[in-house]
Amino acid sequence: MKCLKLLLPLLLLVRDISTQWTVWMPRDISAMTNSCVVIPCTFTYPSAVRPYRGTHGIWYFGQPYPQLFPPVVYKSRTEIVHESYKGRTKLLGDLSQKNCTLQINNVGTELSGRYYFRADLGGANIYTYPDFTELKVLDQPNIDVPAEIVSDESLDLTCYAPDNCPDMIPEIHWMYTDYLPEPLFTSDYVEDSNTAVLASTLTFTPRPIHNGQLLGCRVHYPNTSFVYERLISLDIKYPPRTVWVNVSQEVMEGSLVILHCDVDSNPVPRISWLFGDEELMSDTASNASLYLESLTPEQEGVYTCVGDNGYGIMNTSMYLAVKYPPREPWVNGSLTVQEGSSLALHCTTQGNPAPTLTWLKDGELVGTITADEVSILELLEITPQVDGTYRCLAENEHGRSSSSLNITVEFAPILLEDSKCTIVREGVQCVCMASGNPEPSIEFYLPDLNITINETNGRFNYYTHSDGYTSTGMIKLREKGERGNNGGTAVHVHCSISNIYGTETIRLELQQEKKYMMAVIVGTIGGVAVIAFIIAAVRYVGQNNKKENGNPGQDVGSRVENPSMFYSAVKKDKQSLRKKVGEDGDYQSVGSMAGLERQELNYAALEFVRGRPREGGLGRGDDGSDYTEIKAK
Repeated sequence: MKCLKLLLPLLLLVRDISTQWTVWMPRDISAMTNSCVVIPCTFTYPSAVRPYRGTHGIWYFGQPYPQLFPPVVYKSRTEIVHESYKGRTKLLGDLSQKNCTLQINNVGTELSGRYYFRADLGGANIYTYPDFTELKVLDQPNIDVPAEIVSDESLDLTCYAPDNCPDMIPEIHWMYTDYLPEPLFTSDYVEDSNTAVLASTLTFTPRPIHNGQLLGCRVHYPNTSFVYERLISLDIKYPPRTVWVNVSQEVMEGSLVILHCDVDSNPVPRISWLFGDEELMSDTASNASLYLESLTPEQEGVYTCVGDNGYGIMNTSMYLAVKYPPREPWVNGSLTVQEGSSLALHCTTQGNPAPTLTWLKDGELVGTITADEVSILELLEITPQVDGTYRCLAENEHGRSSSSLNITVEFAPILLEDSKCTIVREGVQCVCMASGNPEPSIEFYLPDLNITINETNGRFNYYTHSDGYTSTGMIKLREKGERGNNGGTAVHVHCSISNIYGTETIRLELQQEKKYMMAVIVGTIGGVAVIAFIIAAVRYVGQNNKKENGNPGQDVGSRVENPSMFYSAVKKDKQSLRKKVGEDGDYQSVGSMAGLERQELNYAALEFVRGRPREGGLGRGDDGSDYTEIKAK
């Protein structure tokens, strides 16, 4: 406790002494190279201290401790200074008036640093003040540039030139301002702690176009050759102002496409490629490319490039069209419909460009050609002729494709024109032909006999055949009793055709078959011609014999000494003729032609010159010709 009481007065004395050794000088001061600088300085010392042999002072550079031998800038007692400061320094203040102001001429950048003042009052009263002035020697003026310059916002740029040399007054000019929008220049003189700075402020509103533009500040000291310049490049922040992408384009399916995007913004944006709402890629750069390989039609659509740099966002879109041939059309499945109903056939496909759709039936054009991806073919009041294969053909400039379906029409049976009864060699043949779906069944009915003929009736020669939707039934009536009660040539045959949609019964008309009629006619004419030829041949031979023998009558008579043999020869020729005409022709008599078959060649007139008449026979005709009656048995 007693120690504390003794120490307290000592501490109070030390505090009083230390507070009286003070110095004032600017913390910072600047000067341009080759110019001068004046460092204002005042100091105090305790009032109890009496200077011994005057008041002196020393300026040090770098550090305040003499024992470390800092460079001496100025010393009032002697002119001994560091070689860097020889002839450059002088004291402007009066130390006796506690003014330690120092002027340094022809400063260079190597003189930049801290300057300390040391008061020398003689004896032990020497004190180095810890305060200092930081000298900054500049080779170019300072321009105060905001940390962030934003487009379309007012900007102030200030250029500073130190004015701490009484012998040199600076002037400031701005360079490269010709293209600035309405620039405004203002000057200001700033004094702070006995230091002076000349300031010139340039005010304008920057645009994105000014990003990267050079601006300069020039400091000139009149009556000297000293000129100092500083250039800056404007870093103007602006949102994306343009987003460039490929123009919309058309490409073929399977191709490789590269989509480019360039964004003009500052700072560099984050670029994203979107397909619809799906992000395909992103990158922080001024441009980005999207690679699309082996394109499919599903990749057709709008592609959007988005640029975002924090100051704004912008996007641009393009349309990518993928061309491809028509896909295989979708059509109805094969259908079975009933006659008289209606039906709509649908055909749907895809293609780019949009394909034309054509409906074909069994290779023939039906309906209209549609330039769309959907085509509907309406079939109203369907008839059996609608039945067939329908094909939907899709075409565009890149190819074609098709799909088919079958339409089956079910309808009631229809009798065909070839249904009839005709006379054939075996008797009467009746044919009934009908078309229907399902294929119709065929029955014959003989009303005169009240008999129904079908597959279950084995008495008659019944035959059926089916070909597609056509059914054919045939019977042959061999005996006259099978043809009807009248026993004549009239035939009463009815044909019945039926399926699930209807039944129809008709009477079949009897028609003569042309080939058998022609056989009868040709046979008859041929027979007559052969007989005539034989007669002519016999007469020709007889006449020749007369001429050769000179006694024709006798020669003939002698040659026909056996008339029965000659008769047999003629009869044989006749029978041969009948065999050729009747048996080979094998025709059936019809109507009046039937009588021709029953007529026989009963007589033949042969002339014999001087022939002897048979007993009881006729000797000579009324015309005086001689003949012998020959009768064929």
